[in-house]
Amino acid sequence: MLTYRNTNIIFVLLAALLAVLALQSILSFYWFLPLLLLYSGIVFYGSYYVGSSFFMKVLCSGATDRQQIAISFDDGPADAHTAEILAILKDAQVPAVFFCIGKNIAGHEKLLQQIDAESHIIGNHSFSHHFWFDLFSTKKMLADLQQMNAAAEKAIGKKPLLFRPPYGVTTPNMARALKQTSMKPIGWSIRSLDTVIKDDEQLLAKIIGQLQPGAIVLLHDTSASTVKMLPRFIKEVRNKGYEIVSIHKLLNLQPYA
Repeated sequence: MLTYRNTNIIFVLLAALLAVLALQSILSFYWFLPLLLLYSGIVFYGSYYVGSSFFMKVLCSGATDRQQIAISFDDGPADAHTAEILAILKDAQVPAVFFCIGKNIAGHEKLLQQIDAESHIIGNHSFSHHFWFDLFSTKKMLADLQQMNAAAEKAIGKKPLLFRPPYGVTTPNMARALKQTSMKPIGWSIRSLDTVIKDDEQLLAKIIGQLQPGAIVLLHDTSASTVKMLPRFIKEVRNKGYEIVSIHKLLNLQPYA
């Protein structure tokens, strides 16, 4: 597997080889430019594709042949749709994980408590979800993650151990920050794009078309199209013989410290 560490080793060796060849006038120093571009492209891919596990191992699906999947909701708790989604899940008796933004908890403590009381899992989606979160220093990123956990613990008495990177972007600083915690980074294998797709029929077709054993579906409890689609999604998943299970059972992880 291509990782940040072995990529750096390979490119340092290639750069050293190029330097020797350039000094011997066998190759031009201009060859460093495509080498740099290739390195930058690989690092960019590793950062922005959460399933690459480039900087750290990110769990994006369950290792199972059983027809089981997990569903996740990002960016809440929210006034607009979190309560509606909880009602749908309760009616269908379906578990989910809510990766919450810490700054959204203030004023929504009862929603967070309801999520917990109805046996759903609460995960850490950072406190700030800042646009430049992936450029934070290790120290600042760690403080942000701890602030989210403190807010969750104050509301429900539990400290989340599951973390979803904002925007799905991973970095060396994030890897170092998480190493100082007991949290596990969680990605997804099905990205619904429900913040972009407004047609619930199109959204349903996109997700159902990608179903496979062990899948983790990324949804948002801030999306109106998700609210409209969710009851039919649950029905369609079950019609295809799939069971929706809690993410910590699918991944065999402890959800709280």
